[in-house]
Amino acid sequence: MEVFLIRALQLILCFSILILLHEGGHFLFAKLFKVRVEKFCLFFDPWFTLAKFKPRRSDTTYALGWLPLGGYVKIAGMIDESMDREQMKQPVKPWEFRAKPAWQRLLIMVGGVLVNFLLAFFIYAMILFTWGDTYTPIENMKYGFKFNETAQQLGFRDGDIPLRTDVGAFDRFDSSQSIGDVYRDISNARSVTVLRDGKEVTFALPGGLNLLDMMKEQPPFLYPLAPALVDSVVPGSPADKAGIRPGDRMTAYAGTPVATSNEVSDLRGRMNDVLAAGKPADSLALRNVTVAVQHAGSNSVDSLRLQLDENYMMGLVWYNPWADYEQRTVSYSFFESFPAGAVHGWDVLSGYVDDLKYLATKEGAQSVGSFGAIGSLFPTAWNWERFWELTAFISLILAFMNILPIPALDGGHVFFLLYEVVTRRKPSDRFMEIAQMVGMSLLLLLMAYAIFNDFVHFVF
Repeated sequence: MEVFLIRALQLILCFSILILLHEGGHFLFAKLFKVRVEKFCLFFDPWFTLAKFKPRRSDTTYALGWLPLGGYVKIAGMIDESMDREQMKQPVKPWEFRAKPAWQRLLIMVGGVLVNFLLAFFIYAMILFTWGDTYTPIENMKYGFKFNETAQQLGFRDGDIPLRTDVGAFDRFDSSQSIGDVYRDISNARSVTVLRDGKEVTFALPGGLNLLDMMKEQPPFLYPLAPALVDSVVPGSPADKAGIRPGDRMTAYAGTPVATSNEVSDLRGRMNDVLAAGKPADSLALRNVTVAVQHAGSNSVDSLRLQLDENYMMGLVWYNPWADYEQRTVSYSFFESFPAGAVHGWDVLSGYVDDLKYLATKEGAQSVGSFGAIGSLFPTAWNWERFWELTAFISLILAFMNILPIPALDGGHVFFLLYEVVTRRKPSDRFMEIAQMVGMSLLLLLMAYAIFNDFVHFVF
């Protein structure tokens, strides 16, 4: 319950900031061009509002809604979510949206998206200024990587360290963003260069690999290798009873030679496949495992027999190789952080836009999620650096999705305004009403589908 609350609070705070500033962008340009804003609402407020007030000498009512699916500003003389047909039947007044020239209306509509883009770049800049950029260079990952069967068929070998492709160079593999970049570049690349046994080796790739297939494969397409070195042993566990101690190195598991804890995990994964078959005799047999262990400070190898616990666990913790990898920290001054933040934000946005092509596939459509999927991105313990990283990322997504030329979104209004500028013909109010209703229906259906996907993923 505590984890849920921490994630929920982060999600609500993130959405509150982004919605407030997005709608503030529309509000700012509307005020700049002397267009009346009748209502500014954080979150939606169908049927009732949680709170509202209207300052003296102000035309705007400020409100707090109860449905955190978004927010809105009700701009006078504009066909929007309010569908205020009565106002549109009245004569045009000079302080209405429809009374202003097309270029002013265009700026009012792009104001929210513009704020979200600038906000994301600003947040990334402040992250770099405050925390700097600390990472593990990929070439410092001396144990290399383990590759699954698909990757090995392409030419990768266990222990390889990917350095670059014809698409771009790799600099790290220690965050979700950098891991996604490595996968994305390999999927698009025609060649890749790896460090193998101290020498650079280049080989061809087919290009156009399916990124979703690569990301969902088990075992993964590639992941860091870790030596089969014991870091600690749980007292009273099967490993402890068998005589395994910290610093020991496992050389075989169930008769199969191993050099890395990754290989042990693979063998354990095959055990799970047998367990899933549900045969009691096989399940009982799998609890008795023979391992070969080279004890710390010794060249001899002992064969030990373990009876795994009821969860089929040995009760040991593997050594974490990241402790051996030298990190690099890049610090930024206040002014240096801004171009660096913009470059980083652009890279994040480019990767996101590139991945949108997979939404047309069955697997991509199934990955569409709503609040559950977004909330799960936030850490289980409050971390301000991670919070701001996700807020910047979601701000970019909000900006890009809003600028798409879909009726009911800002991009739909922008599209019709551009049509008006080019053709010098303004779409009729009736047409705009129909477009708004169609767009809102499509968005509600998409939201329902996303919530359904969340329900399937998190309940089943």
